[in-house]
Amino acid sequence: MSPACRKQRWVPPVRRIKPLNITSLDRDLTKQAPRSPRDRIAGFAIASRTVDKCRASLAGTLGEYHYDCPLDNMLFGFKGINGAQFTAAVQGAKNYEDVGVWLQANGTRKTPVEIKAWSDAMEAASLMKNPEKRAYFIENCTKLGLDPEKSTTFDWLEADDRATFAPQRA
Repeated sequence: MSPACRKQRWVPPVRRIKPLNITSLDRDLTKQAPRSPRDRIAGFAIASRTVDKCRASLAGTLGEYHYDCPLDNMLFGFKGINGAQFTAAVQGAKNYEDVGVWLQANGTRKTPVEIKAWSDAMEAASLMKNPEKRAYFIENCTKLGLDPEKSTTFDWLEADDRATFAPQRA
């Protein structure tokens, strides 16, 4: 039998599957909060939360969160990068560790000691010390049952996330 007359084997059609690098980092921020700003990637505070917001922004599931906001820009400013550069890195990342490797290799070089000092300072910071944001911080901490005098910005963000996604009582 000639090759042209042979019965061809049926091959199932190729299904389009979401690449692993998207699903491993996806977080629908209309249904759950981003990671805590305390969760560090390669030692960088804020980074895992920023990745979650970036991914959600790309997926259209950002909800009431904002990507490339002042908090994200604290990380970007420390590293000497911008939101567009970070977005491109997140799009190419398979996991959080890939983003950490990218952060260490791009922007302004930082030593592990500098990264730890900056991250520790971010974790200890409070909007209470910012005259322009103080009233807003006091009002929002009070609504959440936090003492603004003793609460850090990260305490407030975590409490707000918990309140936003708390089970609704009937």
